[in-house]
Amino acid sequence: MKILNLIFGLTALVTVSAHAQDKLEQDRNSIKALAGFYKVNFNYAEVTSPNPDYTFSKPYRSHGNEWAEIIVDEPKRIVIQHMLAINDSTVIKHWRQDWTYEDPEIMLYTQDNAWKKATLKAADVKGKWTQKVYQVDDSPRYQGYGTWSHVGGHDSWQSETDSPLPRRESTVRKDYNVLNRGSRITITKDGWMFEQDNKKVVRTPQGDKLVAIEKGYEEFTKIDAAKFAYAQKWWGEQKNYWADVRDVWADFAKTSNTNFKVQTSANGKLLYETLFSLGDQSIKEKWSATQNKEKIKTALQPYLAK
Repeated sequence: MKILNLIFGLTALVTVSAHAQDKLEQDRNSIKALAGFYKVNFNYAEVTSPNPDYTFSKPYRSHGNEWAEIIVDEPKRIVIQHMLAINDSTVIKHWRQDWTYEDPEIMLYTQDNAWKKATLKAADVKGKWTQKVYQVDDSPRYQGYGTWSHVGGHDSWQSETDSPLPRRESTVRKDYNVLNRGSRITITKDGWMFEQDNKKVVRTPQGDKLVAIEKGYEEFTKIDAAKFAYAQKWWGEQKNYWADVRDVWADFAKTSNTNFKVQTSANGKLLYETLFSLGDQSIKEKWSATQNKEKIKTALQPYLAK
């Protein structure tokens, strides 16, 4: 009887392990499905406010061609770099998303372009993926974790976390300082949908005050890769430099104290302008990885708040 129980126990353990491995591979396939060549439609609109006298902002609509390229593909870490292709001669290195599995390390946004490093409990991240989103200059933006679902053939993931103001409002709005993002990603037959239920919040030492709630829809629809020929050429020249930028940021994050704060402007120049022009100089002068990292570290110092 003891032998039979042992056999049944081992069989159950193997079955659970195989299921977990299958689920992990399903998750990985869904994340990798976010990569590709897309037309993106951006739609945001405020839908409600607790203040009856609140004046709703004008709905935001935009569109563009975006290429999402997998630049790291490891068993429990997938990194996707986005590029906006404006025309046949202009490309903008856009946002980046790093996906890490059962990752206890996270940076939580507080306010005023500052983040707090935290360590999550193993039980909180078991079976979950963290999406770490970075700015065009590879500085942090927001990080949230959640479970990928594959029920009924529908692949989706969702989380809730705080972030800075969106770029579309950061230069025109001063009435709130934190965006609480409710994010939901769903894979579709033609690409994927990025839905958002966002709370615009004023954060003070006394607590959070809700200003308004908005709905957001970013629809990624696959299109012909030929539209991205220039973007692919540009990235082919620039990708080693930006790998060095990522390494430098990662080193800063590791060695910083629990609070990590970034200034977007220093010495009259925006952070992304500094790093982009440095990248062009690196390509022109054919700097080595060592040279890149030395110059990137020096360039970043004025932007790191003490």
